[in-house]
Amino acid sequence: MEVEILHRGDVKFEAIARQHRVVCDQPSSNGGLDTGMTPPEFLLVSLGTCAGFYAAQYLKARSLPAEGLRIKVTAQKDAQPARLGRFQIEVMAPELGSQHQAGVLQAVKACLIHNTLVHAPSIDIRLHAPIEAPIT
Repeated sequence: MEVEILHRGDVKFEAIARQHRVVCDQPSSNGGLDTGMTPPEFLLVSLGTCAGFYAAQYLKARSLPAEGLRIKVTAQKDAQPARLGRFQIEVMAPELGSQHQAGVLQAVKACLIHNTLVHAPSIDIRLHAPIEAPIT
């Protein structure tokens, strides 16, 4: 799995995954033109769409209706270090019996992005930049 991020000026970036492209920007209050979501918003989108996928798959596997399935993800900012410190996922599903309510919750908790955030991955950062030639 890989994405490429291209700088498009100021605080605007373009993300490319396979043949898909999305714009990431900042609100005007943070020096951007507000032409796309911010990086934290993309993280919430990733978590929410993953949760929705797992919930929909659970419903589909049991021939239960998924019409009206909605996911809302919110996060609170923390400082020192700056990060999103608490997430809340709300799943609004069609009418379900208690057994299937528990099943949908279990399915959402099995989501790849949820598990990635709960079990923090290691992140290696490498810089590739030529060394500036000394002025002689």
